[in-house]
Amino acid sequence: MFSTESRNDLSKNLDLKSTKEILEIINNEDSKIANKVREKIDEIEKLTDAVIKVFKEDGHLYYIGSGTSGRLGVLDASETVPTFSVDKNMVVGIIAGGDAALRNPIENAEDDEYMAKVDLIKYNFSKNDILVGITSSGSTPYVLGALKYAKDLGSKTGSISCNLDSIVSKYSDYPVEIDTGSEVLTGSTRMKAGTATKMVLNMISTTAMAKIGKVYDNLMVDLKVSNKKLEDRALRIIKEICKINNDEAEYYLKKSNYSVKHAIVMANKNVTFSEAEEILEKNDGFLRGEKNDIR
Repeated sequence: MFSTESRNDLSKNLDLKSTKEILEIINNEDSKIANKVREKIDEIEKLTDAVIKVFKEDGHLYYIGSGTSGRLGVLDASETVPTFSVDKNMVVGIIAGGDAALRNPIENAEDDEYMAKVDLIKYNFSKNDILVGITSSGSTPYVLGALKYAKDLGSKTGSISCNLDSIVSKYSDYPVEIDTGSEVLTGSTRMKAGTATKMVLNMISTTAMAKIGKVYDNLMVDLKVSNKKLEDRALRIIKEICKINNDEAEYYLKKSNYSVKHAIVMANKNVTFSEAEEILEKNDGFLRGEKNDIR
């Protein structure tokens, strides 16, 4: 039996406990997850470095999973677009049962190995991309089918599971196994396993984006300015990095077609948008480095 399916002695008689007692039990169990993830930093590093290498070679990152695992992959993928202004196809999340499964459970979809291949073909997955299979149990047929297809193509593969010695790891070049243990509510892997998975996905995508020039210091200099809140954030970033006032920041943001990174180069180098574009291209999109440094 998987450890994620075992009974948790600390939450026995859960239905008889007070609201506060239940909340404390859940919180205490959740508090263990960060340390469990920390134990696997070396595995996460190897997978993240593989993702970075694929990005630098113009490949794409695909997450695939079912149920909660699939939803978390789709969530992380979708968030890269506004956070880092990447093309929507750079990080792709696929869930068993299609987008309808994001809102409604399609439980039998996870048992269909063949549909994983169909879905990957539909999303134009290729040998130049990397596939990360996400499955708490480590044995979901849909995810296994996806990894087998990717291996047949010659693509790089990774996996995230919440049980040790997972089957999925056998089909993964870069397996990450986090022993999250038994859930407060037996078998409800949307809880601790889901938390661990979310943490690892955040780590992979954020680190990879930082290493390909999408981050300056700890600021999201490639954010997509699509609403007032993000425009205000963009202005704060420009003002902080360039040491200019709000009016000046607004001027450069507008002149840069609302590209924060271009606005920063334009302000610091006193150049036009096209000149800023040339500088960034020469520097591989980074705001600082050996070729160019805006500081």
